Amino acid sequence: MRFNQDLLTNCQVLTRSIDKTSMCEYVQNSGFGPQIISSEASDLWNSNWFWTNQFMLEVIFHDRMKKYECLTNDSLVASAIFAPYYAGLDLRRYLWGFNTSMRDSSGLDLINWLKQKPQWKTMWGKDHFLVSSRIARDFRRKSNRKSDWGSNFRFLPEFKNLLMLTIESGPWKNDIAVPYPTSFHPSSDDQVLQWQNLMRTQNRPYLFSFAGASRTRQKNSTRKEIIRHCQSSNKLCKLLDCNSVGHECDDPLKLMNLFRSSIFCLQPPGDSLTRRSTFDSILAGCIPVFFHPGSAYTQYLWYLPKNYSNYSVFISANDLKLGKVRIEEKLVTVSKDEVASMREEVIRLIPRIIYGDRRSGLESVEDDAFDLAIEGVLKRVDRLRGSDL
Repeated sequence: MRFNQDLLTNCQVLTRSIDKTSMCEYVQNSGFGPQIISSEASDLWNSNWFWTNQFMLEVIFHDRMKKYECLTNDSLVASAIFAPYYAGLDLRRYLWGFNTSMRDSSGLDLINWLKQKPQWKTMWGKDHFLVSSRIARDFRRKSNRKSDWGSNFRFLPEFKNLLMLTIESGPWKNDIAVPYPTSFHPSSDDQVLQWQNLMRTQNRPYLFSFAGASRTRQKNSTRKEIIRHCQSSNKLCKLLDCNSVGHECDDPLKLMNLFRSSIFCLQPPGDSLTRRSTFDSILAGCIPVFFHPGSAYTQYLWYLPKNYSNYSVFISANDLKLGKVRIEEKLVTVSKDEVASMREEVIRLIPRIIYGDRRSGLESVEDDAFDLAIEGVLKRVDRLRGSDL
């Protein structure tokens, strides 16, 4: 309870003074957040869409684990062991204004608790896994200086064997990237098919679009160049400025309306290499354009095709900054047949990058992001178990 449910019960401590919405709002509906009800939207929107916060991934995943058909309470016979520790939410409480001891305390308590369990000694944590709604780097603080970011959770010797599913991995072998949660949580395969078919028939008047804010603190920001290119594109690009009043970028309906009106969606790095917008664009059948390999190609290996040119376009950020390439000119050269092929591949990816709604227990979405994560974990543990024999 202390490592998960207590954080939700006391959800007010998760909300920062600068947050636009209380984190308590997002806890409801098993982490999906408030359901979207719009008089302007179709029934398909109203029944499956939620105001989902990316930091609720741990809650969403835990709820799905509770309903997993092969779940056992006997850890000694389990193929893999899930540790329901809300690492990202727990760290969120102490990221700002607290010393390193506070940031590290729960991780130390967790490992001390796990080490007392007989199942820990079976593989010394290699068969254990947890989920984080924060990027892997947030848990790898290298010093005890208060000014340094994050916790040292993943540098604890005992946790080097434990696998972490995270929204953004790094160079470490014990981190695996899983999709950010979108706002679409269908409860049946039929609802997914309806959405895919809807995305195939969309009118897309914009060649490309970008939803985001400039990073004024970052020198030579890729986003600054992207915004400049968009504004000078003679109406071929649609810009949704996330710095503007009204917080339109937080509205799933407005984001989807933008992306499903666009052929290509620009996905530059932000505070980190990856962004939720990548999965929002895939959901809208919009072909993502990346500017760094670490934004997708080296990340979501269990989810996205190895041949990235089948579903995306790559533009070098350095070439963009040096003026060697113009976004508009690059995208115009993609033929209609290539666009159609890539868009179909993107639409085919939709079931793989969403977290379905299993709360009713009646129907289900097969092989969604959760299912693929569990499948990947089980294969990995099985391989490690075999190598230890």
